[in-house]
Amino acid sequence: MSGAVAFILKGYPRLSETFIAHEIQALEARGLDIRIISLRHPTDRHVHPVHCEVKAPVSYLPEYLYREPLRSWRGWRAVRKLPSYRRALRAWGRDLLRDPTPNRVRRFGQALVLAHELAPEVTHLHAHFLHTPASVARYASLLTGVPWSCSAHARDIWTIPVWEKREKLAECAWTVTCTSVNCDHLRALAPAPSRVQLLYHGIDPARVPSALVQRPRRDGASATDPVTILSVGRAVEKKGYADLLDALATLPPALSWRFVHIGGGPLLSRLKSRARAHGLSERIDWLGAQPYGMVLRHYRSADLFVLASRVARDGDRDGLPNVLLEAQSQGLACLATKVSGIPELIEDGETGLLVTPGDGIGLAGALARLIADPQLRERLGGAGKRHVSERFCFKTGIDRLAVNLQLALREAHP
Repeated sequence: MSGAVAFILKGYPRLSETFIAHEIQALEARGLDIRIISLRHPTDRHVHPVHCEVKAPVSYLPEYLYREPLRSWRGWRAVRKLPSYRRALRAWGRDLLRDPTPNRVRRFGQALVLAHELAPEVTHLHAHFLHTPASVARYASLLTGVPWSCSAHARDIWTIPVWEKREKLAECAWTVTCTSVNCDHLRALAPAPSRVQLLYHGIDPARVPSALVQRPRRDGASATDPVTILSVGRAVEKKGYADLLDALATLPPALSWRFVHIGGGPLLSRLKSRARAHGLSERIDWLGAQPYGMVLRHYRSADLFVLASRVARDGDRDGLPNVLLEAQSQGLACLATKVSGIPELIEDGETGLLVTPGDGIGLAGALARLIADPQLRERLGGAGKRHVSERFCFKTGIDRLAVNLQLALREAHP
């Protein structure tokens, strides 16, 4: 197959976005030639094993233009001679009037560098996330004439203005997104509903093997053998960890439990202070970001999984968190909230428990119920595991994405 696809990513590699690396590796296995273009350098101390399997070369655009002035200047000097430059400049100027921020300037500067340095064999651009990566892909496409597409997820959909979503959906070749809620929202803004496709991430059993875990039937009655509550997620507002800590603080004193959190994030120190104020510090293990092998071991050793997602004040929210798919794939009973695409995965009382976001009383009640009832945990965990394996198949989604990208490459090389 002729031509290559450049994946425009906000950062690479990132532990919080290993699903993208899984996707790239699977597409490479299907014969696609992929190049990774990252807007930021990595900051995580660990990498996932799949990052070592990805063959695609990685290029980093200037994260801040002033740090690489000569490279930025060379990009502008070369690209300004293109016939398409004035059209791209006008589009960016309209955007800048509506969004007069340094971020908007940075994205156009990165697009200039990308357009100048783009390998000639790249005949399609694919942005992961509809906000900043899609802005760079869009401007670069206007400059070079190389078509682009997008995978939209969560924050990128709900924190950018409607005008920006409309214009990007009108200009990209197609968009895929990972929940029905997202899909319905974007289709209502697209020039044609067919421009937006629903494509669940899914679980790859080769990557997340399902183990036969025999969990002890802990019921919260033994102080020396507490029920282990696990959560994996970044310490950001939309993950609802403040709500979860408040709910843990109201659990009956007689219940014996331990909470394990895996993940980094800007609010981590604030959450630890909140836990101390509640007198919970001795019952919580804050493990920080961990390599995936460690995360998988915790899925298998925990008694239940909790994610108290909510809509953040800036509109940010989860889509369909991969950690819930992963936890359920290991037969781990899950408690979550009715946010965005989560009810597409968890049916309350059947494949897990759901509560209203921000409902501390409801969250505490569901926690107490799950801690005290190992039979309920076993039933929900088994049902969730079956549901994930039947409906959320990684191969199905990757096959559809591969077809989209292969068609795009064929159109560029008829």
